[in-house]
Amino acid sequence: MLAQKKERKKPAEAKTTATAKKPLNHQVYDFWKDNTERFVTNDGKFFVYGQNPQEGDGRVVIRDLNGTKEDSVARGSGIRINNDSEFAAFLIKPQLKLVKDAKRAKKKKEDLPKDTLAIYNLKTRKVEKIANVTSFKLAEKGGSWLAYQLGAAPAPKKDTLAKAAKPAKAPKKENDDNGFRLVVLDVKSGHTETYSYVKEYSVSEDGKWLTFASTGNDSTIKAGVYVWSAINHTIKLVHEGAGKHKFTKLSLSKNDGQLAFIADADTNSKTQVRLPKLYYWKDGSEKASLIADETSQPGVKGWLVSANYTPEFSNDGKKLFFGTNPVPIVADTTLLPDEIVNVEVWHWQDKNLQTRQKVTAEQDKKRSYLALYEPDSKRLIQLGDQQLTRTDLVNQGDADFILGTSDLKYSHEHWDWNPKQDVYLVSLKDGSKKLVKEKLEGNVRISPLGKYAYWFSNPDTAWFAYDIAKGQTIQLTSNKDVNFADEQDDHPDFPNPYGLAGWTNNDEQVIVYDRYDVWSITPATQPVLKKLTVGRAQKKQYRYVRLDRDERNIDLSKSWLLSTFDETDKKEGYARLNPSTGEAVKLYEGDFKTGNGVLMPKTADRYLFTKESFRDYPDWYVSDTNFKSVAKITDTNPQQKEYSWGSVELVNWLAGDGTPLQGLLYKPENFDPKKKYPMMVYYYEKNTDNLHTHFAPKPIRSYINFSYFASNGYVVFVPDIVYQIGYPGQSAYNCLIPGVLSQIDKGFVDKERIGISGHSWGGYQTAYLVGQTNLFKAAEAGAPVANMTSAYGGIRWDTGLTRQAQYEKTQSRIGGTLWDKPIQYIENSPLFYAPKVRTPLLMMHNDDDGAVPWYQGIEYYMALKRLDKPVWMLNYNGEKHGLGKRQNMKDFAVRLYQYFDYYLKDAPMPSWLGEGLPYIEKGINQHLEPMQK
Repeated sequence: MLAQKKERKKPAEAKTTATAKKPLNHQVYDFWKDNTERFVTNDGKFFVYGQNPQEGDGRVVIRDLNGTKEDSVARGSGIRINNDSEFAAFLIKPQLKLVKDAKRAKKKKEDLPKDTLAIYNLKTRKVEKIANVTSFKLAEKGGSWLAYQLGAAPAPKKDTLAKAAKPAKAPKKENDDNGFRLVVLDVKSGHTETYSYVKEYSVSEDGKWLTFASTGNDSTIKAGVYVWSAINHTIKLVHEGAGKHKFTKLSLSKNDGQLAFIADADTNSKTQVRLPKLYYWKDGSEKASLIADETSQPGVKGWLVSANYTPEFSNDGKKLFFGTNPVPIVADTTLLPDEIVNVEVWHWQDKNLQTRQKVTAEQDKKRSYLALYEPDSKRLIQLGDQQLTRTDLVNQGDADFILGTSDLKYSHEHWDWNPKQDVYLVSLKDGSKKLVKEKLEGNVRISPLGKYAYWFSNPDTAWFAYDIAKGQTIQLTSNKDVNFADEQDDHPDFPNPYGLAGWTNNDEQVIVYDRYDVWSITPATQPVLKKLTVGRAQKKQYRYVRLDRDERNIDLSKSWLLSTFDETDKKEGYARLNPSTGEAVKLYEGDFKTGNGVLMPKTADRYLFTKESFRDYPDWYVSDTNFKSVAKITDTNPQQKEYSWGSVELVNWLAGDGTPLQGLLYKPENFDPKKKYPMMVYYYEKNTDNLHTHFAPKPIRSYINFSYFASNGYVVFVPDIVYQIGYPGQSAYNCLIPGVLSQIDKGFVDKERIGISGHSWGGYQTAYLVGQTNLFKAAEAGAPVANMTSAYGGIRWDTGLTRQAQYEKTQSRIGGTLWDKPIQYIENSPLFYAPKVRTPLLMMHNDDDGAVPWYQGIEYYMALKRLDKPVWMLNYNGEKHGLGKRQNMKDFAVRLYQYFDYYLKDAPMPSWLGEGLPYIEKGINQHLEPMQK
């Protein structure tokens, strides 16, 4: 039975004239564009970026920053620029239509349209194209050459084969097993060298070496591993093998001509337990040497060299790190399917839940344990073991220890999502472990040069550092005068820290944040804290901007660029700080949002940055380093000026308990306060910091698009919600309902045309609110928890973790177990208020939702259905918590807007809403058309 609609006046409509802007519609999505893969050349002369529609063929744009010239290459992606700013390289994808047509024609993978390599010369502005390229690589910090791999050569035509003399032996085919041609191209000279049947290749960071593995062609190149020198353009066979030998994980040192790789000499592809071997080569050596195998690896007796860990050289090249692992567990392949027992034993003392073990099974199969080889001394040392769940290199591997952590003693506490771990330093001299911190509740990191281990301790709500040389733990902050953790946190759990920027030169000071300011802390027995900014009095937040992507330590002798955010009016911008004097100078600020970082060329004094607002896409701008001259350099969506858009403003009201609150109010273009508008309400905790966020029109993954609704004549209200522990549902009511009433009181909201929508946590609150009030004409709840009592003991299937922490400590905010606080679980569950629901409800809950089990949606749907309430549930088969497939996102956008337009704007009822969609028509008919009268 459908909810009856009262006869009433039509809602306010936008004026239409010959020059009126168009409202956004579902057809605009595909051609709305985004800027991706942003790069500025090291010399600062060119900005190279991808510009792609949401669906269709994009382009790579090359913008001259010293002028206004702009070139583009259609369908480019995967941009790389060489270190000397000479050329940009990228792949050109085939036309999307050609690919789709080929797939519809059921063509084989090898017969689908191929990529093309484009090499754009930044000096001559000419582009060279090389067809049928599958991948390419160039050095990060040197060289004017690149290497690329070609796809299989086209098979000769049948008539050509017939005329040709029959060969004595069929030629070796290029395929995934045999490999493909690898070409080395010197871009400056155009000189090329080609090597056949290459399976894997790698380039050194300094651009002096290339290594590759070939299965050989029995004539000009043997099977094995090769190194190619960029200095003299010669190749050297460093390890010879048979054609069926496998060589993987080719790894070159950064700059001194060393190579490590994994070899598998077993030619029987059906062997289940492989015996990988680690080989090492250094410039000047004739052949690679066997370093470790199943008989000589440094781990536990019987362990193997890991085939899943890519060998890694330390920054100085003096150490080679690799992995070892136990012999894998393999299945008995002689058993028939009906002889195999598949059973899970859920043991009460399992370290990890069976569901968690299932999620991590593939990762666990590939788990390896860190080991070390020192080329000079030829020592092999095992560093990691099965008691250490994680190991991290220190100072890029140059330190004489690594950092190790273990959560095994605490992993059985499945109900607590806060990490707990023991922290160790592991000696590279003998593999011995030194305990740094037992049961650390937080995440530990290591300073860039390895002088300090540091962490934020959750129970102490404080930063700590461990002086490695002195073996001393230092509490850096105390919260007596300054709080370095979230002051506004309203969860029944420890608040999160505001974060840090990094360490200064020589690991002398750590730069941390409070709510507003930047602080330097010098670790000592009595730590020295120095506030570098003065943001708190102005309610202005300052944060360090990293300009050099290779920066490891922050330089105190240079001025810093800081981003700024005004908490009161939400303005953002940039300031310059002299860290020595504490002087901060405002450079640039306005009613916009920054957020894509700042690009700065290595050898030019200019910044590239974005700014956006609700009306303005985050286009890119270029400026001098004082922001005196700012110029827009991209115009991504010029078509937007053809469409109605709207505006946004901050609004204020008091919650039911008197708490001052803020929200966002989006208004249609040419808003007339004398008219009555339908209003949509959307919310998810706090959103007011998004005042200047741009929302491009796009299909819906999970939540409504504010731009679309404003463009189509809706007012959209987005209130902030604050919570009282134990009462999340009541808290939502306390904040949201007075906010909605405050907008009605302004006179331009049609109180009988108000809709509400929320997803996940917002979906739960929507389901709760419709059981508490009849204020809304229609509601949509995405993936809602309907019954906290049944959801409490469930599983988050994407992670395999129990949901208990969700309610006890995190977002659901009950603050206790089900048996400690049963009344709160019941009182906050929408299911128990189902008889009171008078609002039509649309739900979207998918059967592969890994965050909120879709049985929660079913519980609520079945309750409302039995009570004869108007309820619909959309289940996109195989989709997760939010939609991922574009066709489903488009479909949901259409249905959601049809639903609200019907109830709030008297639009025609779509067939699916009035009559449903029979199962036998699923995937065939969508029933989106209006119902026949």
